[in-house]
Amino acid sequence: MSSWLERQLSSHQAQLAATALVSGITVAGLIYGGQAVRRKVAVEQLKASIPPIGEEYEAQRLTDFGAASTHSSATREDERVAGLARRAQQGDYDEELIREQLTRTASFLTTPRFEALRSSFVIVVGLGGVGSHCTSALARSGVSHIRLIDFDQVTLSSLNRHAVATLADVGTPKVQCVRKRLEAVVPWVEWECMNEVWREGEGERLLAGWDHGHGRKPNYVVDAIDNIDSKVELLRYCHEHDIKVVSSMGAGCKSDPTGVFVGDISTSMEDPLSRTTRRKLKLLGIGEGIPVVYSTEKPGHGKAQLLPLPDEEFAKGKVNELSVLPDFRARILPVLGTMPAIFGYAVANFVILEITGYPHEFGLGKGREKLYDSILSRLQGLEERLARSAGQDPLGLKIPVTKDDVSYLVEEVYRGKSVISGLPTRLVLTRWRSPKDGFKIDQRWNGQKHSKVQLDELVCMTKEEAKMHEEEVLKGGKPPEVMYDVDVVELVERRHREERQYRRYR
Repeated sequence: MSSWLERQLSSHQAQLAATALVSGITVAGLIYGGQAVRRKVAVEQLKASIPPIGEEYEAQRLTDFGAASTHSSATREDERVAGLARRAQQGDYDEELIREQLTRTASFLTTPRFEALRSSFVIVVGLGGVGSHCTSALARSGVSHIRLIDFDQVTLSSLNRHAVATLADVGTPKVQCVRKRLEAVVPWVEWECMNEVWREGEGERLLAGWDHGHGRKPNYVVDAIDNIDSKVELLRYCHEHDIKVVSSMGAGCKSDPTGVFVGDISTSMEDPLSRTTRRKLKLLGIGEGIPVVYSTEKPGHGKAQLLPLPDEEFAKGKVNELSVLPDFRARILPVLGTMPAIFGYAVANFVILEITGYPHEFGLGKGREKLYDSILSRLQGLEERLARSAGQDPLGLKIPVTKDDVSYLVEEVYRGKSVISGLPTRLVLTRWRSPKDGFKIDQRWNGQKHSKVQLDELVCMTKEEAKMHEEEVLKGGKPPEVMYDVDVVELVERRHREERQYRRYR
């Protein structure tokens, strides 16, 4: 062994390889050492550029979310306004002045409704463009108890759409900014500011009664969150705890104010945020019953779109770390500053009318319960016919599909249209292709028989199309790829992928 090692070390190639290895290590050490020195120098220069803390400069601690401290330096005017607000909230403010300021609202609503608005308590979650304009409208209209929930701080780029923020507010918490600016307008309004993220586990505390749970329950909760997961969690919590809530869908990339509507979430279309929210809620068993503000404006050529991240950011990996918090969007959403204001005022208007009982109408749920029952019944009949054609007894056969599943597939996966013709009428659900192992009834449990059909095996067609599909494909054995155009096949595959993607949220 030693003689072999001596021969290898004495060879010319081994010596060259060893020399190259040592040289590489030396060069790498020099490079990394040089970088370390440069970093150290840069850090020292940065530290040296920071002025010392004293009378002229003061330091503040960040919150747990990396936001600015809730205590910001106040000007003399801010102190004067805050002092007036404290006295007004304690009752030291002329009621006649309040009524004079709100006289137009009072005359519109009439006295009983106006008093209901004055005594109401509203919670606003999310204080960006939509939430800040909504809060401003509620406070200026007469709502006297408002709780604000938002973890974020005012940024320079948010000034194009924020209702009350100024340059002086950049870097300060949004909840404190909104309270401070509106106290200069409606000093008698009482505020509870929570500079934190909405989390479902904290729902009982965040949505508790006024005065940190000691007072009345909220009349309404406003969802102005732009993060889908947090939005769904808030809406589900309110729905399950019987708390009235109205949700704002996406104002980003929208430009047509005439396309903004208030309606049930089941009626909202042409809105990616609304569609995704609807799907996730349906997977949680919530198909309708939540009022939303949404836009019917369709995307088109030349219109704004969600801006992609630069390729170099994807190359670095861990793109999610670019967002403010985990699971929050990192990409830039183009926003025309006027549209969040329109959404915010539409939300506030709805809340005011609801609280006061003022006559109003908005788009209710689709009322398609009978349609879903009919589709479910026809799917049951189809499975029984297929079992019978395979020589099996379908008596007592059950299918693992509910009416909520039917609603989800028809409305969300297939957009209420046939995959074959695009027609929206006389719809049914049917299997897309015949199972490879044939139609077999699962009878593993004594006294129970059920079909093995899965949601991602079903497609939406008209009754006439489904009848031919059953004869040619399901019973005749013809592959769908032979029966239909490639565009239809690709559409079905795309819809099935979407269904499998959203299935995990069940």
